[in-house]
This record gives sequence, C-alpha cells and structure tokens, in this order.
Amino acid sequence: MSIVTQRIRDLVKKAIADNKVMIFSKSYCPYCIGAKDLFDDIHVDYKALELNDHKDGEAIQKALAEMTKQKTVPNIFVNQQHIGGSDALKSAYDSGKLQQILKDAGINAKL
Repeated sequence: MSIVTQRIRDLVKKAIADNKVMIFSKSYCPYCIGAKDLFDDIHVDYKALELNDHKDGEAIQKALAEMTKQKTVPNIFVNQQHIGGSDALKSAYDSGKLQQILKDAGINAKL
C-alpha cells in the first residue's frame, strides 16, 4: 500500500503544468493506447507517463484519484484541464469540444 506524499502530488502537478497534453497511462492498457492513438491521429504532441514503468506509479495513480476522483487510466489533461479517461476523450472529440480545448490551448490539431 503506497502513501501519497507531497512529493508525489508535486510531481503530478508539475507534469500537468509542464505539458500541454499530459496522459497518465499504463503501457499495456488498450484504453490508454487508444487515447494516445487519437492524439497521434490528429498530430498533437503529448507527454505520457507510463505508471506501470514508474517506481512511484501506484502512488501517482492514487494522487490522481484524489485530485480528479478518477481511479482509472488513461487520465488525460489538456492545458491543465482534466478531460477524463478514454470515453470522455472520445466524446469530446466526437462533439468538437476537444478541438475547441486544443484551439484555446494554442495547439494546432489536424482534425
């Protein structure tokens, strides 16, 4: 059982602040792969932190759950705005909301 320390919270907040598109992911998760593929398809750069490959992955996932109330991956942020997971990303894409969020963030997407 890992404990979420302030260091972990700070790591998560810094990753979100330092990257226009931040995806907390697990490399083997099909929903995470789908989310990354969507960003690849629209030519949007992102930073993915693979929690299963990070020594503090479990604690990072717990910190994200505290922050977002979402316990699953992918956990996606655009311009420091929490988008949600795979279903929320797909819904935002389908509705055109993602295009507006990206535009507001100064990110050019090929939609």
